[in-house]
Amino acid sequence: MLNKISKWNLTLIVVLIVEIIIFGLMNSRFWNINILLTSFNDFIGIAIIGFFVTFVVITGGIDISGGSIIGLTSVTTGILSQVVGLNIWVSVILAILVGGLCGLLNGILIAYGRVQAMVITLGGMMLYAGIAVVLVGLSGVSTYEGIGGFSLKFSQIAYGKLFGVIPNSVVLFIVMFVIAYILLHWTRYGRFIYLTGINQNTAEYSGIDTRKIITSTYVLSGLSAGVAGVMLTSYLGSARADFGGEYLMPILTVVVLGGTLITGGKGGVVGTALASIIVGFLQVGLQMGGLSTQYIGLATGLLLIISVAFLGISSEEFKANVRRLIPNKISGGKV
Repeated sequence: MLNKISKWNLTLIVVLIVEIIIFGLMNSRFWNINILLTSFNDFIGIAIIGFFVTFVVITGGIDISGGSIIGLTSVTTGILSQVVGLNIWVSVILAILVGGLCGLLNGILIAYGRVQAMVITLGGMMLYAGIAVVLVGLSGVSTYEGIGGFSLKFSQIAYGKLFGVIPNSVVLFIVMFVIAYILLHWTRYGRFIYLTGINQNTAEYSGIDTRKIITSTYVLSGLSAGVAGVMLTSYLGSARADFGGEYLMPILTVVVLGGTLITGGKGGVVGTALASIIVGFLQVGLQMGGLSTQYIGLATGLLLIISVAFLGISSEEFKANVRRLIPNKISGGKV
């Protein structure tokens, strides 16, 4: 069974175990399973966006607008339900679709406009954040206070538990992971994503519409940011434009730490899931260990730098993947 797990994912599993042991020795409460499960609320947004930003990075792109889409989705949920008066669940669906539209705009400009992904998503990050602030202002609510007054049913999205035991954040983590895993690793669509990242020109000569593939990855990234925005709004009990403002580095960290090459063509959501838990537990462990929150950013930055360095060294493994993937595409085999 172990030989089916990549070396990098095995390394992440070891890191996670060591992390749990160390933080448990610093504070025995860290070993409380209920505390660990509840802590998923603190990093669920990073994880679910990370799953689909992994798709984007595998194609050779980048998406740094997720944090701003979270804020816009949060504000949209608040305005539609609390100001306009729509049903909360209709508001949630429409807000998530707004996230998808933001991703669609990013994808079209990048894939069809042939503009660099960093430029478009950086512009999108500022645009979506600005729209969120303007919407809050038009609603007559203070930007700092946000839009409150959500129902108890809405708060149960974050605070509810399946069978009274498993937090909904853990359920959402698993559901989003399964969806991402199936799409990326079990479908032809996933193979096309890898082939686009390995060599876009070759993929196009093989009959793959790489522009649609690239655009779709940004749509999925936007939709996941929309889900994260709804979840965060439920968790914090208010809708604010600045939600997600600190998510940029953690999202990129879990994607790269998870083993996805920033040059594209290689990666997977299993590594992203493990990396998300590592980063999430790192934040919880540092706080429970009595360390200042300023060290969280330091630790996250170190993880990002170290993972990029190690993954850069593993170029030979990447070349082997290229030789394996292209024949599989030609023969219709499973990636």
